[in-house]
Amino acid sequence: MSGGHLFATDALLPVGWSRNVLLGWNAVGTLTTVRTDAVPPPNAQIASGPLIPGMPNLHSHAFQRAFAGLSEYRTAAAQDSFWSWRTLMYRFAARLDPAQMEAIATWLYTEMLEAGYTSVCEFHYVHHQGDGQPYADSATLSLALLQAAQATGMGLTLLPVLYQSSGFGGQPANEGQRRFLHTTDAMLRLLETLRPVCEAQGARLGLAPHSLRAVPQDTLCEALAGLDAICPGAPVHIHIAEQTKEVDDCLAWSGQRPVAWLMNHMPVNRRWCLVHATHMDDDECWRAAASGAVAGLCPSTEANLGDGLFDFPRWRNHGGAWGIGSDSHACVNAAEDLMVLEYGQRLRTRIRNIGATPQQLHTATALMLGALQGGAQAAGRAIGGLAEGQQADFAMLDARQLALAGLPPETMLDVHVFASHRNNTISEVWTAGQRRVANSRHTLHDTAAASFIEARSQLLND
Repeated sequence: MSGGHLFATDALLPVGWSRNVLLGWNAVGTLTTVRTDAVPPPNAQIASGPLIPGMPNLHSHAFQRAFAGLSEYRTAAAQDSFWSWRTLMYRFAARLDPAQMEAIATWLYTEMLEAGYTSVCEFHYVHHQGDGQPYADSATLSLALLQAAQATGMGLTLLPVLYQSSGFGGQPANEGQRRFLHTTDAMLRLLETLRPVCEAQGARLGLAPHSLRAVPQDTLCEALAGLDAICPGAPVHIHIAEQTKEVDDCLAWSGQRPVAWLMNHMPVNRRWCLVHATHMDDDECWRAAASGAVAGLCPSTEANLGDGLFDFPRWRNHGGAWGIGSDSHACVNAAEDLMVLEYGQRLRTRIRNIGATPQQLHTATALMLGALQGGAQAAGRAIGGLAEGQQADFAMLDARQLALAGLPPETMLDVHVFASHRNNTISEVWTAGQRRVANSRHTLHDTAAASFIEARSQLLND
């Protein structure tokens, strides 16, 4: 692969919208030139619409894309919640095989790229065979995800999940969790196996202690020390304070709320991503934001599961970093997750344009730049936007679309997020300097879709 150039009349840089931008990248897909007020060089490619940076998706459980929409009915539970949904999801996960995992992930990553996500943090917790026994190669399902990312061109931060107990205080795991379980030593051996594979394809390796209820304190300390011996400074992601029951259970166990417990017992810093962190009190919010950790917000999943609303203005007032993820993939659309985030805050506060800032008065621009920076930090990769030294990941808005036509670029982005009616207003997507999506379709769209349909049908008919 050789390097390349692209000239855009309008492009969203980290400082905001800029005119006449020339991008140049080298053979490995790193931006070496980002020049404003430029003149297009001879024979340069000319973008037909405004360029926006590729969005990191900081929280994904890939296999759950095949389960999306399959739990939208009343169960026998007195009141449906995250916990009743989880029971149904476990039954689905019990049937998954490696070929199905790869097919589902390949389609998911194709969808993500078509929607403007250019990298993903894969919070990967289905590791073993259906009976809970390890595969002959313990990395089998991790490799399926790596192969899906490589085939589609999706940037990947692979986060194998450490899972050992079903509740606070080391309660024994239940039957539905048997495919997830690792001893600490086994997890560290898995990380050692995966590190060279990740490095060979430009992926980043990290660790995801599933949650405080699933990883006892001693194990968490031991796993973090082992991670640093294998991958110093690697990303650490953890589910925390997603549901009020989790908060209540943590209080009963320790006398502390989950985020408070984590801050009191673990070296939380910029390498950490606190996924959801929905239910924090004022002190937890201030301390977590001050640590430099990223709040991993998953608005469409949190809405779908009835988790509750994150206090976004409070977090930003404390200077907290944040990003977005599609989590269970009820929705796979970066623009829609930003919209749901903003609309949730409007409903909670009865104020419009919560996401706008004094520096960026257009709400979609401010939200995109904020999510981009937090997502790149959580991913632990150089994907922080259109700047020299960052990866050449970007998307092109389709200026021909009726919804966008004739508008200035900052308004085009507002319409893309808030008024596109879910039509695809992205025409092209590039990762590492290579075009993956053209005319709103990934090159693997048809074959990946067919394989996904077959895999899902097999899972439902088993």
